[in-house]
Amino acid sequence: MALHLSLSHQSWTSTANSITSSDLTRGSIPTTRLPRRVEFSESFKSQNLVKRKEIMRGQIRASLETMGAQVEDIVGKVTQVNKDTFWPIVKAAGDKPVVLDMYTQWCGPCKAMAPKFEKLAQEYLDVVFLKLDCNQENKPLAKELGIKVVPTFKILKDGNIVEEVTGAKYDTLVAAIQTVRSS
Repeated sequence: MALHLSLSHQSWTSTANSITSSDLTRGSIPTTRLPRRVEFSESFKSQNLVKRKEIMRGQIRASLETMGAQVEDIVGKVTQVNKDTFWPIVKAAGDKPVVLDMYTQWCGPCKAMAPKFEKLAQEYLDVVFLKLDCNQENKPLAKELGIKVVPTFKILKDGNIVEEVTGAKYDTLVAAIQTVRSS
């Protein structure tokens, strides 16, 4: 995610006045409609990138026992995953069914299914519900899982895909979840 703001006044460029908002509608200079632009130094960028990578490595290195505790914490809600966190959570789920909603930000049917998917997560407390944004960053995982259209719902059990529902077919998704739960 890039933060693009433009600054035209000397006091706005001070490091003491850090800008944390990425909302361009609120990020304008008070007397103008021009957006601000903040440029970060290369050392700042590389320091933050290293910190983020260290955090991710630490999360991925977590033992399955720790991940198991986290799986219990995510039951009853939808959890956003990425290419690095998906498989550890699936493995930690063990024999619990895992339902993965593969979506994109721009997809209308995906947006229509999102609240229904949240409701299912609250209803089926013995199932783990995950969401994967099929953006460029997660493209390798989406390709590995064989996505062709969005939304696609993959249902996994014991780390294997056992059911798939393509499109915004709520009733078909509910039937597939019930089938996997009863097997």
